[in-house]
Amino acid sequence: MKAMILNEYGDQAHFELEDVAKPTLKSGEVLVKVAASSVNTVDTMIKQLGTALPFSPALPAILGMDFAGTIESIADDVTEFKVGDEVYGCAGGLGELQGSLAEYMPADTRLIAHKPSNLSMKEAAALPLVAITAYEGLGRAQVSAGQKVLVHGGGGGVGSIAVQIAKAWGADVYATVGRQEHMALMQLLGATAINYREEAVADYVSKYAEGGFDVVFDSVGGENMLKSFEAAKLNGHVASTVSMLEIDLSLVHFKGLSLHVVFMLIQMINGVRKEEHHNILTEVAKLAENGQLSPVMDEVDYKLTDIGEAYHRLSSGKATGKVVVEN
Repeated sequence: MKAMILNEYGDQAHFELEDVAKPTLKSGEVLVKVAASSVNTVDTMIKQLGTALPFSPALPAILGMDFAGTIESIADDVTEFKVGDEVYGCAGGLGELQGSLAEYMPADTRLIAHKPSNLSMKEAAALPLVAITAYEGLGRAQVSAGQKVLVHGGGGGVGSIAVQIAKAWGADVYATVGRQEHMALMQLLGATAINYREEAVADYVSKYAEGGFDVVFDSVGGENMLKSFEAAKLNGHVASTVSMLEIDLSLVHFKGLSLHVVFMLIQMINGVRKEEHHNILTEVAKLAENGQLSPVMDEVDYKLTDIGEAYHRLSSGKATGKVVVEN
C-alpha cells in the first residue's frame, strides 16, 4: 500500500510517499481503508520533536491519529463492526500504533465508532481527537443545563467543538476569540463572542457572569490558565487541555476551584479504558446526526501527498477549524 513516511524527525524532516506492507490484524482490530485524515497540533509536535516525546513512533514512521474510512476486513473476534461499515476514530500515529497517513490502517475497535451518517468522510475525520477532548473536559467539569460556560479559544478545533457540545447540553455559552472572523463564527455556533484583545477578564465577567462562570473550558492553556482562574466563580470548574508549565495556583486555592487536566491520548499511550473513546465517539455521532454538532473546516483542501503543506498550514496559525487531507 501507499503511505506517507517520515524517515527522520526535526525541523527539516519531510514526508515521502513509499510502498509499504499492508497491515495484518491483531485480535480486536479492523482494517480500515482510509478516506481522510485530519491534522492535530500533537501530530506536528511529534514530527518536530520526535523522540523527545515519549510516545513518538519509531522511525520510519507513519503518523496521523484522526481518520474516517470504510472497514475492509475484521479480526475473527470482532462482532460489533462488519466489512463495509463507515467508521471514524483516533487510533494510531503514536507508539507502536500505525497512523492514518496511508491507504490502510489497523484500528482497535474500542477506539472507533460508526461515522455520523450525515457527515462526509472529510468532516468525520475532523472530529475524533478534538471531540473526545472537548467531551471529556466538559463532562469532568460537570456541565449541565442552565450553567454559564466560558470557552477560551472558541475558534480552534477543540474550542469550536466544546462550544457546540456545551450548547447541546443546555448551557449558556460564551467564547473568547482574537480574530474578527471568529466573532461571527461564535455567533453562528450559538455562543456569545468575546474579543479577548479588546475586553479584560474582569470586564466580561462583570458583563456576562457576575461572580464568575460556572465552568471555564480552556483550550488555549499555558499562561492563559490564569485568566481562566480569574473568570471562574467560587467553587467553579476549570478544564485545561494545555497544562505543561509551572503556574501559581493560589487563586485556585482561594476560590476553591476544581481543575481538570485533559490529555485524551492517555488511553492510547497506556492501553487503558479504550472503550471510553468508543462511547464518546458514539455520543458525538448522535449529536452530529441531531444537527447539534458539526466540525469547523479550514478553507484549504489537501490530498494525502500534500501532507507537508497541511502540517505547515496548521502550524502557521492561519487555519480556521480543522485541516484535513483526503486520500
